[in-house]
Amino acid sequence: MRRRTFLGGAAGAAASATLLTACGGSGDDSGRPTLDFLSLAWQKESVAANKALVAAWNRERPDVRVRYVQGSWNNVHDQLLTSFEGGAAPDIIHDEANDLTDFGYGGDLADLSGLIPADLKKRIPATAWGTATFNGGVYGVPFLQEPRVLIANRTVLDKAGIRLPTVERPWTWDRFEDVAKELTHHRRGTDSRYGVAWAMKEPVNQTVNMSLSTGGKIVHRDGDRTEIRFDAADSAVAELIRRQVKSDRTAPSSGLGMGGGDTLPGFFAGHYAMVPLGFSYRQQVEQQAPDGFDWVTLPMPVGAKAPDGGLAQGVSPQTLSVSRSCAHKKAAVEFIAFMTRTQDLVRLARGDWLVPTGSAALRDPHITTDKDGWSTGVDVAGHLTASPALGVRGYPEWMDKIATPALQQYYNGAIGLGELRGKLVRDGNRIFDRYRG
Repeated sequence: MRRRTFLGGAAGAAASATLLTACGGSGDDSGRPTLDFLSLAWQKESVAANKALVAAWNRERPDVRVRYVQGSWNNVHDQLLTSFEGGAAPDIIHDEANDLTDFGYGGDLADLSGLIPADLKKRIPATAWGTATFNGGVYGVPFLQEPRVLIANRTVLDKAGIRLPTVERPWTWDRFEDVAKELTHHRRGTDSRYGVAWAMKEPVNQTVNMSLSTGGKIVHRDGDRTEIRFDAADSAVAELIRRQVKSDRTAPSSGLGMGGGDTLPGFFAGHYAMVPLGFSYRQQVEQQAPDGFDWVTLPMPVGAKAPDGGLAQGVSPQTLSVSRSCAHKKAAVEFIAFMTRTQDLVRLARGDWLVPTGSAALRDPHITTDKDGWSTGVDVAGHLTASPALGVRGYPEWMDKIATPALQQYYNGAIGLGELRGKLVRDGNRIFDRYRG
């Protein structure tokens, strides 16, 4: 899931100070307990929905008060680490699944296994619960998730006579390569166009999660043993991206240094026909696209003989957790259950332009609508699974020290597949061996 930075400079420092000083459950003058809820909502609609839910809880449950604390996706891990160490952690924590591992193993988060109400357990499918389950416990309630999709210029595809893929009839990766070639035109001036632009400023999670579509994982686990492999199924998508950039010239090398939003001006200008992006980027497209720009949301391509028809995607959902130091864990989980009721889950999903985890929420007409590509997200949702990175100790170190520079070098053409495999596997497994047990 893409972390969003919306506070910076003095504002970011103020948010950090607020987090550290306002958190840690307490009570008011009446003696009733107060639970601090750290929210990372940042979109106007999402912030309003979160605050409204807190207000509704406080009206309906006068015995336990919840206090809304505004946080930021920017540096949230470091902020939480400081608050845990300082004994001032918030009681209820909004975060994402890939940030829970260290805190779960470190004893900072409560194991929710015996605290989750039956209706909440039933509301969210087992595949989603798997994203926050590791080390024998459940350390968060997954409630919003972000699949990867293709956002395409419908006019360009229609003019070329190209059939649009659906989840029932997706493109294979081979077909996607052919389509990118059909849509690429290298001419002088403004008529030049690439078939696709890969935004790979942060390449690791994308590469790992997309490897599932060809039957790979890259990060393989067997019990408490984590092993990096980069065999044919693991490397297939990475090899395709490299071909498109270096050999086929159907994707610009400039895209490799871009974040997702950086590709949109070129997409709107007709320089790229398709952009693989997280589902929430649809909001930017809807708000920023020029008048008359016709765009469409499509499912990602699939591996020809991969499990689940190649539709599987690894995701790292947004989660709601409870601090282990919280003195009122049962009430904290009851608030999470209150907040993720179906109608509220739909409202939160729409506010963040994400897919809800709840089965009933995914059937809501506000989510199943074709408008702005919502129905594509629903169609893809049934194939989302836990990212291979989730719950893996040592993954952040491997990602930062080994995988990020190695993949950037590979995609840019500085190293070949053999050298990339050596870096990821040999150097990576030395890191994971240190974390075993």
